[in-house]
Amino acid sequence: MKLRRRQFLHLAAGAVALPALSRVARAQTYPTRPITMIVPLAAGGGLDATGRVLADRMRRSLGQPVMIENVTGGDGNIATARAAQARPDGYTIEIGHRSTHALNGAVYSLSYDVLNDFTPISPIVTFSNVYFGRKTLPAKDLQELIAWLKANPTKASAGIYSVGGKLISARFQKETGTQFTLVPYRGAAPALQDLAAGQIDIFLAGGPTDLPLMRAGSIKAYAVAGERRLAAAPEIPTVGELGLPRLSDSGWFGLFAPKGTPKDVINKLNAAVVDALADAATRSRLVDLVGEIIPDDQQSPEALRALQEADIKKWWLLIKELGIKAE
Repeated sequence: MKLRRRQFLHLAAGAVALPALSRVARAQTYPTRPITMIVPLAAGGGLDATGRVLADRMRRSLGQPVMIENVTGGDGNIATARAAQARPDGYTIEIGHRSTHALNGAVYSLSYDVLNDFTPISPIVTFSNVYFGRKTLPAKDLQELIAWLKANPTKASAGIYSVGGKLISARFQKETGTQFTLVPYRGAAPALQDLAAGQIDIFLAGGPTDLPLMRAGSIKAYAVAGERRLAAAPEIPTVGELGLPRLSDSGWFGLFAPKGTPKDVINKLNAAVVDALADAATRSRLVDLVGEIIPDDQQSPEALRALQEADIKKWWLLIKELGIKAE
């Protein structure tokens, strides 16, 4: 009896230890195959460029390729639904922004919850939008642009590619008393292509990725919708400097996994992001492409969740007040 009791206790102790041992084994082995990073916008824009730079550096830390998959359509909802429904094992992650993981919930009837159906990994960058116009616009500065838009309310057009873009455009119209037609795109890159070709008049959700087009003379830049001028283009004034401080705003990009992804896997992915953002070459590329690196003490799942919650609290009511609808 004593022997059986001793054997039983050993077996019971072993059973209790199994989950802990399983977590340790998983943490030591993950990842054993390539990871897919879903990008919910077309290739060529700031989000896509950020994902590719980050994936390239994360590969070194994780020891496995991080493959980019661009999934477009539905203001990012198609891609984000796929990410939400993916197996929560760390092999499918998504790089998202405040529209896909905060603002879309105020506009669309979604098959997932933007906040609760994902496990945050880490924020990556914050950025300020740039107001761009086609090169043939007669307006030389922002005030002249506003005057031109007021004079041409029935023919002026603006490219958009997300709920965030709709919000930026609606706030701009409200603050400046202008009107223009919104033309939807699957990402910033195709919108900028049409702007450079003169097919649309303005694009209010541009960024540093688009500065080469400005420098080549293919488009005009009118203002930075942020509190500070861009380090990559200090000649572009801010909306605050031009008398429109209420239009100052900033966005963010962050990395997410499906809800239920094990904590140890999230920790390993987070460590790979932190390592990437600490690399001087990666930081330089991201700053040139997008904006400001998230501070070291905010590169955490908790910080990304806080960004989501803050945008939901700040913008959902205004989105409804402005009458922003799903296309």
